[in-house]
Amino acid sequence: MIKLSRRLEAVARLVTPGNRVCDVGTDHGYIPIYLLQAKVSESALAMDVNEGPLTRAREHIEENGLCDYIAARRSDGLRAMETGECDSIVIAGMGGGLVIRILEDSFTKLGAVKELILQPQSDIEQVRRFVGLHGFIIDRQDMVEEDGKYYMMFRCVHRDKSAACGMEKKEAADFEYMQREFLQTAYDRYGEQLLKENHPVLREYLEREEHLIRQIRESLGNQKDSAAAERRRRELEERRLVLEAARAVMDKTEKQAVGSRE
Repeated sequence: MIKLSRRLEAVARLVTPGNRVCDVGTDHGYIPIYLLQAKVSESALAMDVNEGPLTRAREHIEENGLCDYIAARRSDGLRAMETGECDSIVIAGMGGGLVIRILEDSFTKLGAVKELILQPQSDIEQVRRFVGLHGFIIDRQDMVEEDGKYYMMFRCVHRDKSAACGMEKKEAADFEYMQREFLQTAYDRYGEQLLKENHPVLREYLEREEHLIRQIRESLGNQKDSAAAERRRRELEERRLVLEAARAVMDKTEKQAVGSRE
């Protein structure tokens, strides 16, 4: 069975068993091959905009005897996927801006899709907001560390029209005013589910972020006052306050867990 990296394995775990999968930007074709071998999916599309990666994907698909089950197509985003052809769309390893562009470009096809599995490499906050504004909710999330880098991935499903959208007023009231002001940003930036689960990799990541902010603030203290330095200080303060709100959610979860054990 093909061996996936920790990042790709976490992405693959979010795919609902039995779904037909479209892997956008498939590169070596590893995710579709893994899903077929693990009997998670019975068929898949492996798509890439560049012929080089697609050639490698075809070779790997053939080597693993899956040519009858995985179709490799050259495609800019989702353009080569027919409406209703797949249940799960996987977009992993791309910048957040590109993820949004791909979804926007083929938005009319998304109504027939059951789920989006997204792992943006940047602008994660913007991607979460985009899917939230376009009829999806994030129902599962995960985060892994690999080779010193941190990766977030999440599954989006169509929002039930009766489902609550956004942060509940009661929930917001549970936090101090300054934390409450930045709470929704913390959810968008770090993932509501990951924060409420007190995810160990996310806690490690937040600790690193806090250390980095302290280092940058110290270096700015040695610089002459300038408009650029002042703007940077304001940006750092916003990051610090969002981090504070995020840590408050995780600390609350930890206290509740301790209380339930006592």
